[in-house]
Amino acid sequence: MITRFRATILGLMLAFGIAIPAGASDIAVPSGTPILTISGDIEKTNVGDTLVFDADTLAALGSVEIETSTIWTDGVDTFQGIPLKTLVDLVGADGGTLLASAINDYTVEVPVSDAVENGPILAYLLNGAPMSVRDKGPLWIIYPYDQNADYRSEVTYSRSIWQLDRIEVVR
Repeated sequence: MITRFRATILGLMLAFGIAIPAGASDIAVPSGTPILTISGDIEKTNVGDTLVFDADTLAALGSVEIETSTIWTDGVDTFQGIPLKTLVDLVGADGGTLLASAINDYTVEVPVSDAVENGPILAYLLNGAPMSVRDKGPLWIIYPYDQNADYRSEVTYSRSIWQLDRIEVVR
């Protein structure tokens, strides 16, 4: 509830052009609707003690594509998004757990050790189109299931949270 309240206040402040003090980060304060908030034990911030992204600031980090099938979709799809490793490196999380939460407050634990090269991404496009909340968006943690058999497990599937809107770094 507090996180949703903070997001609402942040959105109103951004909408009315009220200055938000930036932290020790070179990530711009988002000018659009926030879609991801990272909190907890992080080294970079841009809004108070959090790191907040809108679609543009998230995409500015650089994206990759994964072509894979999932247990939730039919056939092979192309997912585009930010490598989880990019975000973990950005916030300085070198161990611990990511508490990834969806807009309905469902939360999963993702070990920071999952954030590897050619590993999971925070997908924001599915087959070239933004994902609506109805279609598991705006963000969905996707692993390259077809490229690595180790990712085709109940444990990994349970970490593949959709409708992601916040991550707390816990060490």
